[in-house]
This record gives sequence, C-alpha cells and structure tokens, in this order.
Amino acid sequence: MAFKTSEPPELLAFFPRLPCGSQGIANFAKNRLSSPFPYRLPAACLAAAWLASVSCGQPMPPTGGPRDSLPPRLIKAEPADSTTRYQGNRITLTFDEYIQLDNPFENLQYSPVPKVKPEAEGRLKNVLIRIKDTLEANTTYSIDFGDAIKDINENNPLRGFYYVFSTGPRIDADSLSGQVFYAESGKTDSLLLVVLHPTEKDSALSKKRPRYTTRTRADGRFTFRFLAPGAYHAFALKDVDGSLTYNQSSEYLGFLDSAVQTNSNPVTLLAFVAAEEAPRKPPGSTGATPRNRDDKRLRYTNSLEGDRQDLLEYLTLTFEHRLTQLDTTRLRLTDTSYQPLPGYQLSLDSSRRKLTLTHRWTPGMRYYLLLAKDFARDSLGFQALRPDTLRFEAKRENEYGSLSIRVTALDTAQHPVLLLYKDETLEKSQPLELSRYRYPLFRPGEYGIRILYDRNRNGRWDTGDYWKRRQPERTILRRQKLNIRAGWDNELEINLTEKAN
Repeated sequence: MAFKTSEPPELLAFFPRLPCGSQGIANFAKNRLSSPFPYRLPAACLAAAWLASVSCGQPMPPTGGPRDSLPPRLIKAEPADSTTRYQGNRITLTFDEYIQLDNPFENLQYSPVPKVKPEAEGRLKNVLIRIKDTLEANTTYSIDFGDAIKDINENNPLRGFYYVFSTGPRIDADSLSGQVFYAESGKTDSLLLVVLHPTEKDSALSKKRPRYTTRTRADGRFTFRFLAPGAYHAFALKDVDGSLTYNQSSEYLGFLDSAVQTNSNPVTLLAFVAAEEAPRKPPGSTGATPRNRDDKRLRYTNSLEGDRQDLLEYLTLTFEHRLTQLDTTRLRLTDTSYQPLPGYQLSLDSSRRKLTLTHRWTPGMRYYLLLAKDFARDSLGFQALRPDTLRFEAKRENEYGSLSIRVTALDTAQHPVLLLYKDETLEKSQPLELSRYRYPLFRPGEYGIRILYDRNRNGRWDTGDYWKRRQPERTILRRQKLNIRAGWDNELEINLTEKAN
C-alpha cells in the first residue's frame, strides 16, 4: 500500500527504524528538530510510533487465567514448629508468597494468656513475633492466627493456622471442644470468647485473667488445642472492655456447673445477660419530637396499618406523655352511621401511656372511633383541643391463612413452648401440651421457629445468674421455616427429637 506524503523521502526511510519506548521517541524527536531537515513529524507517524513503543518497549501483565484462590503456605519457621526446650524470644515464619497480617493485636490468640502481648507484624513474606513476657518453665505455648494471615493479591486467608512450642521436654496435646449458644434466641456468632480457668474460686472470673482463651466460630463451635492435662472451669464471654474478665452485668456470660476434664466430650455453654441496663435519659427528657412551645395539643399514635385493623389484634393509642386524666365515656366506637357498637372495652396500661380498645372485629366492616374534645389530658397539661375521628376497616378473612400444627416426641415434663418469630418480633407463643393445634386465622409471612424449655412455666424466657449458680432457660433455634400463605391451609410438623440448631 502506498502512502501520499509531502515529507521528504528520507523520513519514510528512517521511520521503520524508530527506537522503542517513550524515551526513544523523545530522543528521536529531539534529534530531528536539531537536524538540518526543515520538516515536522506527521501526526499519523507519531501515533504509529507510540503504538510501536507500547508493544515493544513496555511489559504488559498477562490477562485472563484462573484466579488465585490458594492461601499462603508456610515453608520455613525459626525455630521450627513444635520446638521443645525453647528459650528465645523471637519467632520468624516464612511463607511462599507476600503476605499481610490483619490486625494482629485483636486477631491473634496466645495461650497461655501472657501478661504482655507479644508484638507481631507482617513483613514481605514473613511474620515476625517478638515475645515480651517471661516464659514459664515446662509450658506449652500456642499461637492461634485465626484468619489473620492473608496473601497480598487476593486476600486469601490461611485458616486454622497454629504455631506451637514448649519450654519443656514435650508438647502438651490435650484438647477441649464445645459449642456456645445465646440462651434466649438459640443463635450463634463468632463474637464470643471461651476462656478456661484452673481455679474454682468465684473471684477468678471477675479478677484474674484466664489461663487459656479461644474464639467461637460462626456456628458457635470452639476448640482448645495443646492444653496441659487437668480440669478447668469453662466460661463464654462477650468481652466488651477487652479485660478477659466478667466485670459488667450487661456482658454476655455462659458457664458450666462444674469443672470439665480435658479430652472429655464436647460441652455446651448458654450465654446470657444477667441484667440489661436500660439507657438513662437526661432529666426532663421524654424522647418525644420537639414541638413549638405554643403547641398544647395532646399527641398520640395508633396501631392501625394505614386505615386497616388486624383481626387478630386490639386497637391501641399510644400517648406522647403519661395521662393524668382520661374520660372513657368521651370515646365511642361506632359504625359508619355513627351508631354505637356494643361489646368493646377500654383499658389503660400501668405506664398510663397506652390505651387499648378490645373488640371482636367483624371482617370487612368499617368502623369509626370518635374522640371528643378534652377526652384526656397528659402530665404536661396537653389535651385534645378539638374532636377527632379514626376511620378504619377490619381486614378480611381471605387476607389470612390457616395453620395446623402437629407435634411429635412431645415431653411435657420439659415444658416446651413454641415461639414463632417474624424477623425478631414474637408473633405467637404456644405452650406445647397437646400433639395438635389449629389456628383458623394466621398472618401471612415467613416465620422463624424456636422452642423454649420453660422450667418455671411462667410462659417467658428467664435469664441466669452466675453468682447464684442459676443457668438460664434454653431456647432452641430450629432450622426449619414456616411460610404462611394467605387463603391457604398451612401445616407445620415439629419433631422435638430432631437436632435443631
């Protein structure tokens, strides 16, 4: 192919010999500008030269290929893993690729628990650990790295990696495993610590650091490795302040009734909060939305879903402040012709902020709730300044499903209670004393299923108390879900012998 150009022929002859790389092009341009030939380099030639420089002068990373999914691999340890009679204070671990050490102060677990945590850092392909504590004689030490070691490129974690050494002639190899559940919900998570104390004194849990610690995994399971043989008292903690002690009643705690021997069967711990501390409001604070100082209206909200009333619920009015005066004769439930309806009741709860209207709703019927002027006054002197009317319609039966429940392997001596939750809201609580139950109307949706073992038969979950050696009541979270469809006959079968969590 021939190119038309007004440039001198010697340029075209020289162009194929352009040097590679951006620096070569720059040098070439500089030389041509200082040459005796009075011409300029065409734009097309410059573009071609740049493309040539990219292709021949710059290394390009390979594209495609499988993603690196392999974690780093230990290729050398100084001293070697499982070293005995160790007397040093530095450990170097070398891996087969560049690594990063993710938050070593929080993620690395040292056992036995040191008074002063070692320093750990990731550097290139190495993990460097400097021991600052005085090592005990004839003691096995282990470092649980969790998921802290990752490769640089893809963040692939090296899971379950331990390093162990001993200052004595042998490595202790006893173990202890188990699982931790939240007693009230039956759930698990990876935010709990399990600690072991060798002493039986009650004060050890609140005043002394434990001998050994480990973390729960997402399923609540835990494992202690490289333990010295013996009996230990095991506790589960959600350690809010990092002290490794139980020093706040609002912290989660789980305990065993007696010491457990190493190499025994797996144990189960139930974590609970002994006393919830309600957040305190500043004096005079009500948590209400600020209002204009001239606004003296009585404020309240209702429980309606838009303008719909749930057939399975009562109608409630919740007031902004505590009521000091209430005249129930100035509230009337009527039909759309304003004819009063019989068979309803009004009641005020102990806080005097929640007024409940109890009535057997007729499906699909429309209602009026008439609230006369001055029907109530609250503790700040606010009152209803004018009449008000709530207009609403009761839902229809076809907006609900029916539910039949069949229970097998029922042991009433354990006082089981069926709890049905929508999200985290308790929708139904049914003590299980019979093998079959039926609900003609049940709200549609997906429900979680829990079984509460209600020791004192008061119908609710009760917490524990470590100092009184009282375990919490246990709730089992079941894997199965209940899906209620509107207009359908829904069924649920529960076998209480099946493994649930």
